[in-house]
Amino acid sequence: MSISIADVVAPQLPSLRLFARALTGSQERGDAYVVATLEALVADKGLLRRDVAPKAATYRAFLKVWEAMPMNGVTEPTESGASAVADRRIETLTPRPRQAFLLTALEEFGPADIASILDIGESDVRALVDEAGREIANQIAARVLIIEDEPLIALDLESIVTEIGHEVVGISATRSEAVAAARKSRPGLVLADVQLADGSSGIDAVNDILGEIDVPVIFITAYPERLLTGERAEPTFLITKPFRSEMVKAVMSQALFFDIRAGRPRGDAAA
Repeated sequence: MSISIADVVAPQLPSLRLFARALTGSQERGDAYVVATLEALVADKGLLRRDVAPKAATYRAFLKVWEAMPMNGVTEPTESGASAVADRRIETLTPRPRQAFLLTALEEFGPADIASILDIGESDVRALVDEAGREIANQIAARVLIIEDEPLIALDLESIVTEIGHEVVGISATRSEAVAAARKSRPGLVLADVQLADGSSGIDAVNDILGEIDVPVIFITAYPERLLTGERAEPTFLITKPFRSEMVKAVMSQALFFDIRAGRPRGDAAA
């Protein structure tokens, strides 16, 4: 017996409403698109693909409706409140990069799922995420400090950062170098490894930096278990090595776009 459309779509509605709000810049407009999607699914059951995962199928149907609606792209005043800045920034992104960015950064879909949702190739997904990153950098170009003791990885991260329009203000291989560089450059974003060249801890370096400046931090590490213990405050942003460049770009854009500050993780010098 086949699963009904209601059984497929209903579990996705809470996250879909959040996605719709982020996409449109307004909960009222977002909900209007969600309702329109439900009505379209009732009228045309073929709109919901059964050969992909339920969440991806639901989002694909939603975006088909969103793209077809005549009010799509109309700029209206955004709501007031803590999310208003992000709402205004969202509306300045062109539609396709906006969709790819939110599907990656907000919903954490992988390239294959996004490709099926948007009916494009995976290489096109990467291009859209890159374009979103460049558009975001045009609004909020950041000065980025890289804390990484492996030269090749540091150079790779520097290339990723500059490719989407941000500036690297320093590359540090030890805790003391990182703290000194942060004091000197006052970065707007920090990318940090956990294990550094002299045996010092990137966690401690970040804690020192956060004691002096308020800055979003993304940990990029081969040792995520040192941060994800469940016994202490965990970082808002964590990327596991080996990393994909599009993931680094998406998470950077997410941290800057939504102006999210990472919580200060706790650790000792041996971490």
